[in-house]
Amino acid sequence: MRYFLDAEFNGFGGELISLALVPEQDGLPPFYAAIRCDAPTDWVAENVIPVLETRPLGREEVAQRFSDYLTDDPAPHLVADWPEDISHAALLLITGPGRMHPIRSIRFELVDPNIYGFGISPQFPHNAYHDALALRDAVLGYERRMA
Repeated sequence: MRYFLDAEFNGFGGELISLALVPEQDGLPPFYAAIRCDAPTDWVAENVIPVLETRPLGREEVAQRFSDYLTDDPAPHLVADWPEDISHAALLLITGPGRMHPIRSIRFELVDPNIYGFGISPQFPHNAYHDALALRDAVLGYERRMA
């Protein structure tokens, strides 16, 4: 199944703060989790932390929940519009040197938001869940127009 991915992180190249996966199909539960951030940048403290809409957890717990969410899908396909989002999702699968959470197969796709007409603002900017919803709506809308 295809999932639309967004992540928020602590400044450019910073640690993961929140990550969301929104399934392509309506009615299926999304994945949304946040990780504690002890030293947010000023911008993140003002724009990301206040709109998390979930209690931050430890990184290991978020990684386990992420893995559990994807476990029953034999071939998850994660679509993102920024390379760092993909990087953070992939890093959540690593449990230690040479070890990772058991994912049978996973595919990542990077799309250019300019192609999909991203003048669309999510309802709550800088919230990974709402950004993932906006990405899904933009990509599916574009695909319907091109069909």
